[in-house]
Amino acid sequence: MELPMSEPNVVSPLRRTMIEDMTARKLTVHTQRSHLQSCRRFAAWLKRSPDTATPDEVRQFQLHLIESGTSICNRNRIMTGVRFLFRVTLRRHDLAAEVWHIKEPVRLPPVLSPEEVKRVLTMATSLKARAMLSLAYGCGLRSSEVVRLRAGDIDSEQKIIRILQSKGRKDRYVMLPAEALDLLRQWWKARPSADDAGVALEHRWLFPGRSDHRPLTTRQFGRLFKEAAQAAGLRKTVSLHSLRHSFATHLLERGRDIRVIAALLGHDRLETTARYSRVAIGLIAGIESPLDALSTPRRRPAKRDQEKPPAP
Repeated sequence: MELPMSEPNVVSPLRRTMIEDMTARKLTVHTQRSHLQSCRRFAAWLKRSPDTATPDEVRQFQLHLIESGTSICNRNRIMTGVRFLFRVTLRRHDLAAEVWHIKEPVRLPPVLSPEEVKRVLTMATSLKARAMLSLAYGCGLRSSEVVRLRAGDIDSEQKIIRILQSKGRKDRYVMLPAEALDLLRQWWKARPSADDAGVALEHRWLFPGRSDHRPLTTRQFGRLFKEAAQAAGLRKTVSLHSLRHSFATHLLERGRDIRVIAALLGHDRLETTARYSRVAIGLIAGIESPLDALSTPRRRPAKRDQEKPPAP
């Protein structure tokens, strides 16, 4: 896919070289766009081409981001793109060495209770919304994975879904709940088929978008979740990704092996999955506190016969 340009007729040689470097390393379109925006912001602050920057100006730009109130996440994202320009495209390792990253605060992911998830699914505004939300929660899928599902990815006989080239360019399988399969069958009958002409059955989008031969966007999917969450009366601040967090947490509370959960989520490191143990309310509430043990009378050990056995 070609990266869309805001000004296709005005592309500097430096910008073109950077795009070629990112394409050669097979960076995604989203990552390329993010890196270009980051370098554009640095150039706007510098008021000249980034290849003329000095090490002190690189340090000053990072201080500017912090003082201007840029969040740690966005600050690190911006400097990742700028460092790619310095290290790969310009081969200015002296400038790349001046880029540092700030450790982001560890926050607990927002999780819904099973009752709240049930209310959200019940209050979905349409059959399409309920089917998509059921897949996000019932299979632990990311929003991008749900919208990019094709008919050929669903294996109704084995009750599994094949996720192709997701985050990290990895394939994986997830289970297909019976309720989700029933919703998908209902949706397939009601699904708009105007763009199916000339497209093989296995390549048709499960959730086609408004544009020709394109799936629904993640932004449109997010709106469907917000509408259902508002109708369900949720008071906590959650996002569509909270359904994926809830999937992992609820499996952990039911005693599922953390390695199996990591495989379903597509995590390479168990440490990434282990964070859900911090929000597993059922597990935490079931742990006996030492305070409770203080008020519980201690059981005396049974007396043992102190007499020695008679000599033979």
